[in-house]
Amino acid sequence: MRAGRDPGLKRVDETSEEGAAIATLPLYTQIREVVRRRILDGSYAPHSQMPSEAQMMEAFGVSRITIRQALGDLQKEGLIFKVPGKGSFVSKPKAFQNLSRLQGFGEAMTPAGYETYSQVLSARAVPAEAAVAQRLQVAPGEKVFEIQRLRHLNREPISVDVSYFPLLLGQRLAQEDLPARDIFVILENDYGLHLTHADVSIDAISATEPLARLLRTPEDAPLLRIERLTFADDQPLDFEYLYYRGDAFQYRLRVERS
Repeated sequence: MRAGRDPGLKRVDETSEEGAAIATLPLYTQIREVVRRRILDGSYAPHSQMPSEAQMMEAFGVSRITIRQALGDLQKEGLIFKVPGKGSFVSKPKAFQNLSRLQGFGEAMTPAGYETYSQVLSARAVPAEAAVAQRLQVAPGEKVFEIQRLRHLNREPISVDVSYFPLLLGQRLAQEDLPARDIFVILENDYGLHLTHADVSIDAISATEPLARLLRTPEDAPLLRIERLTFADDQPLDFEYLYYRGDAFQYRLRVERS
């Protein structure tokens, strides 16, 4: 494949480890992987227009059918969408998590090639409201530790996470590198806790003004609200309200028919 004039279409260096692996694949797969990486690393911004088929043919030195095979695969993945008469556009990134696995946000998204990070909005001790007290098995009004984070996927805000912990555990977590690391990873790898399971409930709500502002979505836009109570062995230690943009998140679940 030869590089074209559009810097966004510059191919992967075939002398690199990544390039050597890609070079062994069929042509349309090579092109798909190069373009896929440009989308995931933000070189092509969400809703931006992709280069035309003719531009890609010239850039990569391949036939139109090869380009269409590559774009077809990207469309099936949900990374691009087509507008008749206008061409292909980059889809807004959509987060996903598998309901059959207990994972943090970064744990689920990073292996798929997405860039994730968190902005810590607040970290403070608060009196436990009734619902929080019940989940964490403490007395109502007892101090617990609340951590609020704005989660980003490929530099786009995707969720507001409000997490509650027993006081001492939360104070310790607040000293960690929460913008870059998942709390689940810290609890297991750094603190030696054995996370076993979580109780999860999901419903739909309308975005309040504060949530809409943080998530850059219209007020009253649909949000997915997830309540998750995570246990270490039989001890509850992390109760969360997760507010996801309705247009940017999905849960995945495999259902067996016995």
